[in-house]
Amino acid sequence: MKKEFIPEELNIKEDRPGLTLKMIQEHFKLYQGYVKKTNEIQEKINVADKSEANGVYSYIGELKRQETFSVNGMKLHEVYFGHLNGDGQPKGELVKMIEKDFESLDAWKEDMVATAISARGWAVLAFDLKDNLLHNYGADSHNLGAVWGAIPVIVLDVYEHAYFMDYGVNRKDYLSAFFKNLDWDYANKIVRHFELDKKHCK
Repeated sequence: MKKEFIPEELNIKEDRPGLTLKMIQEHFKLYQGYVKKTNEIQEKINVADKSEANGVYSYIGELKRQETFSVNGMKLHEVYFGHLNGDGQPKGELVKMIEKDFESLDAWKEDMVATAISARGWAVLAFDLKDNLLHNYGADSHNLGAVWGAIPVIVLDVYEHAYFMDYGVNRKDYLSAFFKNLDWDYANKIVRHFELDKKHCK
């Protein structure tokens, strides 16, 4: 029996520089929906008829496809919202790792912004366990562009719903606001939790 996922609490209580609380709260409702749907889909998978599985179409096949969409939507949003309560000041072991892998913090940010402008859904700084290096990966959907064996460290939502209320079509200004609020302590907590600094470049 699978354990039910419980939505995390939003730890932002007021407007952030360049990001209104109302926009963040409305966006957070989408995350709560992904948690609810993840639980619902996994419960349906538990009781679905596995014998009807088919490569063209089957109920169990569609459940499995939508499971990856909802689970990834849930997990990516959790990291994203964890980043929005900082002061944007780079610090900690992650900065040293970025400078080693991208040559400089500015070069990393330039690449991250290019990824965020190019992607239709997400820009993710991830630690890839295949080469033990950091990479900026872009994803057009929650479950399209994800890289297996990579741990999201900084997650940037670039779907229009993440910024349209405050910025309309002006994605570049939204990206600037994201970096102003980026919580490097939160990102470094992920690095420490998975001991990525010890694995880095090994």
